[in-house]
Amino acid sequence: MSRTANAKKLDAPKKRKVQRSTFHDLDLKEWRQYPDLITDSLWTLGSRSRSSVHKGDYHGNFVPQIPEQMLRRFTKSGDVVLDLFSGMATTLIECRRLGRHGIGVELQPAVCKQSQARLDDADNPEDVNTTIVCGDSACRSLPERIAPHLEAVGRETVDHVFLHPPYWDIIEFTEGDDERDLSSCESLEGFLEMFEAVVQNGADLLEPGRFMTLVIGDKYAAGEWVPLGFECMEVMRSVGLTLRAINIKDIQGNEKGKGKNNNLWRYRALRNGLYVFKHEYVMLFRKNK
Repeated sequence: MSRTANAKKLDAPKKRKVQRSTFHDLDLKEWRQYPDLITDSLWTLGSRSRSSVHKGDYHGNFVPQIPEQMLRRFTKSGDVVLDLFSGMATTLIECRRLGRHGIGVELQPAVCKQSQARLDDADNPEDVNTTIVCGDSACRSLPERIAPHLEAVGRETVDHVFLHPPYWDIIEFTEGDDERDLSSCESLEGFLEMFEAVVQNGADLLEPGRFMTLVIGDKYAAGEWVPLGFECMEVMRSVGLTLRAINIKDIQGNEKGKGKNNNLWRYRALRNGLYVFKHEYVMLFRKNK
């Protein structure tokens, strides 16, 4: 081979090696084939997806697009996902659809029963295990209750944790002032203390190097904006989780929780010098290895 040919060979650009992810199974060599996956921090999701058996009949539901986005980006097929505020099983229905094992924890027995029935009606093409545990997410014995469900899929830890807690006292979820219900807390300090116990349970069960999603909004009280989302963010950081993203999601179609009369809220905003909530946060945290 001539010296010139050798020089050209040395100068030729090296092929970039595409690294495989440890937390998702996307084909990064073909990354352009995922135009629907969000990588920006402003999320405009539109109205609630009506895919699978999802319904908007429970005022604590978040839209299915949130777990769908997070599961595809931060979990792999066959991973185990834990939702500590399971509600009507939105996350677990998406787990079934996408081939992830799912464990949900819900405080209210009636909601557990309804959500398990809905979950059982959802398609399960990859025959994954999905179950709802009726109990208190803040209880220190929760990992012991979760253990048999993990053992059933050959695991001791989970690969992703979802948190969609009550936005403090905006909506009261249980009757009779159940002291285990975060929405019944009389003070912000009490709410954050209980929330920290839930986060600690999630962190204890989460595999190192994997992620936790927090979906949360703010609130008004006595004419003051209460930055509930950032208060919860600081709780999660204090537990030792690393903040990776603060995504801003628009609120659309949530009439049960936000009220139908937009003109009334616009009038009140102009009268009182306030702004109407049209967003919530989807925050991402990672447990360090």
